[in-house]
Amino acid sequence: MSALLNIDSLDAFYGDFQALFGIDFQMAEAETVALVGANGAGKSTFLKCLTGLLPVPGQRILYKGRNIAKARAFEIARQGIAMSPEGRRLFPSLSVRENLMLGANVGRKGQWNLDAVQALFPILEEKRDIPATLLSGGQQQMVAIGRALMSNPALLLLDEVSLGLAPVIVRDIYAALPRIRSGGTAVLLVEQDIGMAMQVSDRMYCLQEGHVSLSGTSADMTREMISAAYFGREKEVS
Repeated sequence: MSALLNIDSLDAFYGDFQALFGIDFQMAEAETVALVGANGAGKSTFLKCLTGLLPVPGQRILYKGRNIAKARAFEIARQGIAMSPEGRRLFPSLSVRENLMLGANVGRKGQWNLDAVQALFPILEEKRDIPATLLSGGQQQMVAIGRALMSNPALLLLDEVSLGLAPVIVRDIYAALPRIRSGGTAVLLVEQDIGMAMQVSDRMYCLQEGHVSLSGTSADMTREMISAAYFGREKEVS
């Protein structure tokens, strides 16, 4: 598979506070990569760098061979990176359908449209005219993912999909992942559920205090290795 993302020595700051230190990260097309780590490790900051929400001037974030470090958020979205953010961030004044249609404003062509998203998450068709924030937490998460898919991304960023949801709902949401991947979409997943992250990903990275403390193939990792990487620097595994 060809490279989709190639990042070398990425630093990120909030004012004078440095949040990321020399992050090396690679991702191939159609790959699923999980990003794990304790709260405050830098996971959401990393996603903000990828989406243009946190400026990283002078850095190199190569997406399909093009440096997007200076690109604005809407330009990055048009190039094919979409995010389902932590907390969903749906518009309470808009219906489920209207929230979904916002993703289509990017104007990218592809397999994902309203019918395809509703086929992926059938409950959203049933609830299409209801204000999105009146749905259950799991249904709101489906709307957030569906809205991102409506932009037909080459890279889908999922930030804390399982946060606050019952395990049965989490399983239902992750059951949609093979269908998303089948069209060639790569997925970068930030996940607190280590077991789920190991199960659905091809490779994993662990962040600890803004550093990569562990990286490698998910099948080669153990819970013990990941637990240790939460608190200290470890080597890369093959």
